[in-house]
Amino acid sequence: MNRVVVTGSGIICPLGADKASTFAAALQASSAIGPCPADISTWLPNIVVAQASVDPLTLLERADHGLDRATQFALLAAAQAIADAGFDCPPTDSRRVGVYVGIGFGGSQTSDAQYARFYKTLSDPSLKHKDPTVMHPLTVPRIMANAAAAAITMRYGLQGPSNTYAVACASSAIAIGEAYRAIRHGYLDAALVVGTEAMLNVGAMMGWNALRVMAKPDAHDVSRSCRPFSIDRSGFVIGEGAAALVLETVSRSSQRGARVLAEMAGYGCSSDAQHLTAPSVDGQAHAMQQALQEAGLAPEQIQYLNAHGTATDAGDVIETQSIHKAFGSAARKLAVSSTKSMHGHLIGATGALELALSIEAMNSGSLPPTAHLDKPDPRCDLDYIPLRARHGCHVEAVMSNSFAFGGSNVSLVARRFAAP
Repeated sequence: MNRVVVTGSGIICPLGADKASTFAAALQASSAIGPCPADISTWLPNIVVAQASVDPLTLLERADHGLDRATQFALLAAAQAIADAGFDCPPTDSRRVGVYVGIGFGGSQTSDAQYARFYKTLSDPSLKHKDPTVMHPLTVPRIMANAAAAAITMRYGLQGPSNTYAVACASSAIAIGEAYRAIRHGYLDAALVVGTEAMLNVGAMMGWNALRVMAKPDAHDVSRSCRPFSIDRSGFVIGEGAAALVLETVSRSSQRGARVLAEMAGYGCSSDAQHLTAPSVDGQAHAMQQALQEAGLAPEQIQYLNAHGTATDAGDVIETQSIHKAFGSAARKLAVSSTKSMHGHLIGATGALELALSIEAMNSGSLPPTAHLDKPDPRCDLDYIPLRARHGCHVEAVMSNSFAFGGSNVSLVARRFAAP
């Protein structure tokens, strides 16, 4: 089997417009959480969100302005990752290079805009001469879940398989795992993996609000509204953006003299098969155990874990219990944090974002904190790196967890690369 390495990554998210600024902000415990845009707050005045740090339209060519916002984010993160990897495009082995994308709700902005246009045209007396059923001819290509994957393949001439995974909050973690598996087993030599999401619109946010899982605004400081593992947590905050990673075989990366960021070492995936929204200790622990087993690592060989850590009452307690079950006595020595406390929950993009941050933590020896954790829940009794980053840490291997509604659980393990 092939060894698989990460040679590039890119990020555009609420904390920053690139990988360096995002990781720096995370280490400073800077929160990007704030009030809703006016169009959402009109209907949902008590909702907070994590908007991208920069409007993608300001970074894209005019030809890309008609794409859905999620696709725009995906193109920007992909461009960063390709540049970071020094990856020539189109590659000479383009049929051996795939594109794997994770997204929770494809085309959310386009869909919401089309519904708004339909009902405005239908109800506005001044528009009686217009047909409300007439939509933009590219509506479906913009909304389709694989729009981002298609745009990336065409932009960079990548002719390998183009696969899109829509598994709620586990989407891009699964995309990474499946790309890793395809390269490991020889079906591909490289892949560009992207997680993207853009659903900060009225329709999507009303749906999330109906689930009663959204954080209440902090009365004193709205940026502190997402508090994973805290006794006074109240739910998660939806964010937007994208993250991308370039995965390759060791032989391909060495042939082109690429710098290696990390080795992908383990992928665990499980289904709870018991409840649509309530998490399971056994299901989550099984995903972590699979990832450790595939990586050939004992629990004590993982020094940092980026938790799913959504700041829901049940979710944080169950994840704490599942880490105890998977790591045993080593759980007490494990450093864990939830960076969602700062960048929010990017749903389909969150797995890729958090793995990219975990790899940065491993290479820098600086572990991002769980921000705002000044009142820990006694039931969440692990080392959750409260309030401030931890520097000067020796990290050989990291794990990143992504757990989704529907009972899908994913754990990814990356380790320092040792040349053969």
